[in-house]
Amino acid sequence: MPDIPLTTLILLCLAAAAAGWIDAVVGGGGLLLLPALLLGLPHVSAAHVLGTNKAVAIVGTSGAAVTFLRKAPVRVGLAVRVGLMALAGSMAGAFFAAGISSEALRPVIMVVLLGVAAFVMLRPSFGTAAAGDGTDRPAGRARVVTAIVLVGGGIGFYDGLFGPGTGTFLVLALTAVLHLDLVTASATAKIVNVCTNAGALAMFAYQGTVLWQLAAVMAVFNLAGGMIGARMALSRGSGFVRAVLLTVVFSLVAKLGFDQWNA
Repeated sequence: MPDIPLTTLILLCLAAAAAGWIDAVVGGGGLLLLPALLLGLPHVSAAHVLGTNKAVAIVGTSGAAVTFLRKAPVRVGLAVRVGLMALAGSMAGAFFAAGISSEALRPVIMVVLLGVAAFVMLRPSFGTAAAGDGTDRPAGRARVVTAIVLVGGGIGFYDGLFGPGTGTFLVLALTAVLHLDLVTASATAKIVNVCTNAGALAMFAYQGTVLWQLAAVMAVFNLAGGMIGARMALSRGSGFVRAVLLTVVFSLVAKLGFDQWNA
């Protein structure tokens, strides 16, 4: 592990906790965690930053997934199938990432995110159905296949290719395709995200680009933040998740816009 000042280490741990909370509620914790690592480790290679980011994130995501599984009505079999497809998609995306310019993708993603924000704001009932109210019936075969192929494969591919906002896209897509409430979609997204993180981490570990000691320290805080976020999402319901979702979407648009402006 590189020599890191104590103040920087504390700030990185606080960022990991906050990112875990955001990730558990609605996804998008990487919006905070990755820039924090880049700023805190300016002399470390990008590959090591990305690898360490995945090592931290998978712990918090796994903790949040376990918390959700204990209390939320998650269809585990479906989540695993979507997750396995997302794992394959992320590996394919990572394979093609070297030949794609992230600068070219940023404007497209910004437009998509703004469209998402407008959709959620103009449809206040989106994702607010309570589990058990009759609107959470098991999805038909066509919707399940769509979720596996498009949500798993498509967003998984995006995660490997580019990445920012993957958790948020998962929540939105699962809500739209499978008609899940936002809490259940967040829970399902956590299982899918564990699969994509595991695949990416395995590749980074194979390449030797993970700062394991730093990741272990930050992971403790990320795990705590993730479990607190999952409990808050469960206790406060879909309205709370919706508010956090919109905040994360606009923050992500601002971050991508800033990156594009300075590209």
